[in-house]
Amino acid sequence: MELNLVQQPDTKPLLDESLLPLCVDLDGTLIRSDLLLESFLALIKLNPLYLFLMPFWLLRGKAALKAEIADRVQIDPSTLPYHQPFLSWLKIQAALGRTLYLCTASNNALVTPIAAYLGIFAGVMASDGQTNLSGSRKAARLVSQFGDKGFDYCGNAPIDLAVWRQAHGAIVVEGGDALVAKAATKATVVARFDSVRQPLKSFIKAIRLHQWAKNALIFVPLLAAHRFHEWDALADAMLAFMAFGLCASSVYLLNDLLDLAADRQHARKCNRPFASGSLSLLTGICVAPLMLIIGLLLACLLPIQFIGVLAGYYLLTLAYSFDLKRRVLIDALTLAALYTVRLVAGAAAVGVPLSFWLLLFSVFLFLSLALVKRYAELYDLRASGGLSAAGRGYHVEDLPVLQSLGTAAGYLSVLVLALYINSSDVLNLYHRPEWIWGLCGLMLFWISRVWLLAQRGDMHDDPVVFALQDRGSQVVGLLAALSIWLAV
Repeated sequence: MELNLVQQPDTKPLLDESLLPLCVDLDGTLIRSDLLLESFLALIKLNPLYLFLMPFWLLRGKAALKAEIADRVQIDPSTLPYHQPFLSWLKIQAALGRTLYLCTASNNALVTPIAAYLGIFAGVMASDGQTNLSGSRKAARLVSQFGDKGFDYCGNAPIDLAVWRQAHGAIVVEGGDALVAKAATKATVVARFDSVRQPLKSFIKAIRLHQWAKNALIFVPLLAAHRFHEWDALADAMLAFMAFGLCASSVYLLNDLLDLAADRQHARKCNRPFASGSLSLLTGICVAPLMLIIGLLLACLLPIQFIGVLAGYYLLTLAYSFDLKRRVLIDALTLAALYTVRLVAGAAAVGVPLSFWLLLFSVFLFLSLALVKRYAELYDLRASGGLSAAGRGYHVEDLPVLQSLGTAAGYLSVLVLALYINSSDVLNLYHRPEWIWGLCGLMLFWISRVWLLAQRGDMHDDPVVFALQDRGSQVVGLLAALSIWLAV
């Protein structure tokens, strides 16, 4: 995201102004995030049961709530999403001899390490357990410290107008024209920092709309039972698809909110909307439960068995987000189970029996793909000089083992497919089952190719998304569909 520093035309580098202390807000100004929400999410990830204590902390005031959270979590200053052009400007001001102060409503225990990490601030003014240093309270503190009109202030929100009223100069960060105009009525607008934001694009990226393609697995039991021509069953499958998509997006939002620190240390995941600060944490906190509720309401239109499967899927994804994703191999088995659950959900939605062969085939296939995902992440980590995956239990020396396990699981899925072709179930569903043998060759080729590309470092860390975008995989998919059509 590109930011532009816009100096006001009448701004002059006056000596008197250059001597004024420069006071800098933190949330939304120095960083593209909110430290209270960052620490709140870190605490929930540490132990979700703290949610039940927070209302009692809040009864003692917002300052007490911030202090209680700050006593229990730590935020790594090096991982925060700073406004880099604005930070560069602050460093120039400090290099010119100007005195900078970090002035924020965030708790002092979390703010002090940030100031120490940046090394450009002469002091910190922040909330403690009794006082929430925001708005008029912050203004009063700065006036008592520097005098009326004795400082310049950098802020980003309407609440900062109370501070700009007492300030000599205003620096507006990400405030927009409306806030700049209001700030100009309180103080001289010295500079402003704006960026071109695309909230809708960031939101779509955050809910990972492209990942809804995985939910196409819900239609597989319907197709396998040769009931795709029944409109009622197809409508139920569509409802199930939407319900799963909404619940999955809810989980994606929650996962990204809880995994901020690890994502910011990843070469690609650091560009995710919440990790990069292009989408506010509050948006995710509000939208995640809303999407879950809508998904559950849609599920209520389907058989109760589907609701049970969807609930199980959501609970398993929660377990994965909070704990299982950090456990070696268990994380890959969980991912394989989450894929397979989609097949179970599809069968429950349309009321068809689920084939043992289909379940076994999917478990081995998706285990192979889950291991490809981990292999690709570790390969990139090794290429960047890292030794272990942040937030995971894997090390780069695990690459050969993952490759062996993944290829073995993939070939086992082909073996299950071959055994299925020789079973009596096939004769009841297909007139020309010999054509299904083509699937075995196609699957052997595709799995081998996926692992070959992964070994070369050409695999996206999500093999399902890769398969949808890869021309070779698309050709294999078309040939597989042709093989099944000829068999029918």
